[in-house]
Amino acid sequence: ESINFYEKVMIDSIIFFKNQIIALYKLFHEKMMKQKFTELKVDTSGQKLVDISNRIDTFVKDSKIINGIINLSILHTSASLIIQENASKDVLIDLENFFNNLVPMNENLYLHTLEGKDDMPAHIKTVLTNTNLSLSVIEKTLRMGKWQGIYLFEHRIQRHLRSVFCHIIGE
Repeated sequence: ESINFYEKVMIDSIIFFKNQIIALYKLFHEKMMKQKFTELKVDTSGQKLVDISNRIDTFVKDSKIINGIINLSILHTSASLIIQENASKDVLIDLENFFNNLVPMNENLYLHTLEGKDDMPAHIKTVLTNTNLSLSVIEKTLRMGKWQGIYLFEHRIQRHLRSVFCHIIGE
């Protein structure tokens, strides 16, 4: 028994739509964009640069996101995030010295000294650096240069518990 033209069109249409549904299913369920977030706590012991690269790497690998973008945000106004050389500790010391000379801790220079001589200089240093960083993630790895590290730059003299919000999105 043969099928007529209209039946053939109906069968072809059903097959076409079935294939479209399968393709959409795969797109949304197998390659679907995912996102993960966490808040890292970083205990600083006064004014210095703290390497947080390994903690960020661990979060990226644990996220199971293969390719995507990660955004890092420090949730404070007196500390910042920077990407800097991780091979020589002298670079970190020079950066600290540079910023301390650029923005001196002299209470006579500032109106806002509520929390001490390092209060306003810490806010200024934060403005001059970064509170957010965005990096590519390729094959579960942060896309950074060989000698680059991610640092929390503590601008206050006293010890603080800082929060870095990490948000990764990708597939």
